[in-house]
Amino acid sequence: MPVFAHASFVCAAGRVADLPPPGPPEIAFAGRSNVGKSSAINALVGRKALARTSKTPGRTQTINFYALGERARLVDLPGYGYARVPQSMRQEWRSLVDGYLRAARTLVGVVVVMDARHPLTPLDEQLFAWLGQHRLLALLTKADKLSRRAQHALLADVHARMSGSEVRLFSSITRQGVEECRDLLEQWLLQAAEIKSPR
Repeated sequence: MPVFAHASFVCAAGRVADLPPPGPPEIAFAGRSNVGKSSAINALVGRKALARTSKTPGRTQTINFYALGERARLVDLPGYGYARVPQSMRQEWRSLVDGYLRAARTLVGVVVVMDARHPLTPLDEQLFAWLGQHRLLALLTKADKLSRRAQHALLADVHARMSGSEVRLFSSITRQGVEECRDLLEQWLLQAAEIKSPR
C-alpha cells in the first residue's frame, strides 16, 4: 500500500479560516455520526489510532486532515445527523463542511460512510444530493454484522439506488473490503495527480 503507508495527522480545522492551504489531492470522508468513519480511515492506513474513534456520537467537531506522505491527504469531515447535538452546532458544522467543499480545489472524491445495517437514510440521501458533483464511493461499514446473503442483497440494492457511484462492503473488524477500497482510492489519486506508485 505505497500511497497509504505513510499517514500522519496534519491539523484540525474548526473554522473555515483554519483550513490549510490547497495542497496535494484529497479524498474526504463523510457520514452520519458513529457510523465508523474514523475506524475506516484507520483500517485503510493500517494504523490503530491515527484517527480518534469514539462511542459518543457527534464527538468529531472539526475537519481533520491526514497526510499520506507528500502525495495526498485524507480529510475526515464532522459526522452529521445526531439528534442530541444542538441545532446551532449542527448548523456550524454544515457551514464548516460547505466552506471546505467550496475551497477544496484538489478534492478528487468523497467516501460516504454508511452503517450497512441502516444504509441510505433520508440524511444520507440529502448528503448524496449535496455532493452530487463529486466522485462518490458509498462505503457500507460494519458489514461483518450481516450474513453473506444479506450482504449480497444489500450490495445489489445500493448499487441499484446509486447508479453511477462506487459501492463497497467494508469491515474494520474482519478487514473485509479494506484492500479493495484502498486500491480504488489509490486509483482515484493516481488519476488525479498522476502519482506513480510502484507495487
